[in-house]
Amino acid sequence: MIKTFSTIFLLILGSYSIHAQSVEVIKYAGLDNLIKTKSEKIEVINFWATWCGPCVKELPYFEQTAKALKDKINVNLISIDYVQDLEKVNKFVARKEIMSKVYLLDEIDGNTWIDKVEPSWSGAIPATLIINHATGEKAFVEHELKEGELEKLIEEISK
Repeated sequence: MIKTFSTIFLLILGSYSIHAQSVEVIKYAGLDNLIKTKSEKIEVINFWATWCGPCVKELPYFEQTAKALKDKINVNLISIDYVQDLEKVNKFVARKEIMSKVYLLDEIDGNTWIDKVEPSWSGAIPATLIINHATGEKAFVEHELKEGELEKLIEEISK
C-alpha cells in the first residue's frame, strides 16, 4: 500500500512539475522590450505582487481571458515582488497553476521606471497596460479589474 501511494505521489508530482513554469527575472530593459516589441496580438501586461490581495484576486480573470482569446492576445504578468523572493513567486505560480508568462521585475526603485511604462501611473498595483501595436492604441488601468472588464478593454482597443 505504501509503495503504491509513493508511486502515485511521484506520478502526480512529476506531472505537476511538467506544467509548472519558472518565473524569469528581468530588468527594466526586458520589460521595455515586452512593451515595445511589435506583435500581431494585443499585449496585456499586468503588474502585480504575491502580497497584493486585489492583484491575486484578479489573476484568474487574466488566465481565463488568456485562454479564451489565445489567438488574439499575449498576457504577461509582471511581479514586483523582491528578487530575493523568487522562490516564493515560483511556488505561488505553481500553486495557482498560472499558465500566462510570468516575470519578476528586478528593479527596486520604481521612480526610475514607472513613468516610462505610463506617465499617469502613480505606482499603485494592480495596474494593467494593454497595447494594440497594429493601431497604436493603448489602455491603462490602475485598479483591480472585475470579471469582464479586461475583455471590454481589449475590445475597445481592438477597434
